[in-house]
Amino acid sequence: MLEIFIPGPAGRLEAKYFKSKKSTSPIALVLQPHPQYGGTMNNKVVVETFHAFMENDFSVCRVNFRGVGKSDGEFDNGQGELADAAAALDWLERENFDNSQCWVSGFSFGSLIAMQLLMRRPEINRFIAISPQPNVYDFSFLSPCPSSGLMVYGKKDELVPFEFIKDLDNKLSAQKGIKVEFQTISEANHFFTKSETELNKCLNKYIKKETALY
Repeated sequence: MLEIFIPGPAGRLEAKYFKSKKSTSPIALVLQPHPQYGGTMNNKVVVETFHAFMENDFSVCRVNFRGVGKSDGEFDNGQGELADAAAALDWLERENFDNSQCWVSGFSFGSLIAMQLLMRRPEINRFIAISPQPNVYDFSFLSPCPSSGLMVYGKKDELVPFEFIKDLDNKLSAQKGIKVEFQTISEANHFFTKSETELNKCLNKYIKKETALY
């Protein structure tokens, strides 16, 4: 695994990168939780997700948004962070131009940025959103959602009332041609404290199933 710096719109972005030995391996970008609440790319859930992609032979990158860690710039309320994510995906695609699949994933605030990126980049064909917050952020831009994916949340999420997740599930399940799977982890809170193993199993299962198609 390499520590790298990616040129971003507000300066350089600090990132960690693992390159698969297989030339046509799928690629994945993993996005961090909210910078103003202590979120970084070294968050446990982000690292867990990164490793799940590594174990499934992806070339995978996780990145610190502007103003986090050694990344230049300062927090920009989501707009700049989306531009950072797009720059990181550009870099990842240049490094792996013959990739077989393109995935994007994010945790909490990162899942919002991942979904916004998904809407703008037609090459993204799978996503994993972990602990999305439809009670805080408006996810109505996902109509129609352009690709199939997985939404994972904790049954004991203290930040997101279940009815908001259910409502999002209803909206997305009505869409034709794609399948968004909602998976609940029964003992997990928003941060998956002490539920990392269950999260890892859930991610691995979905990644294996969806990469087997290619």
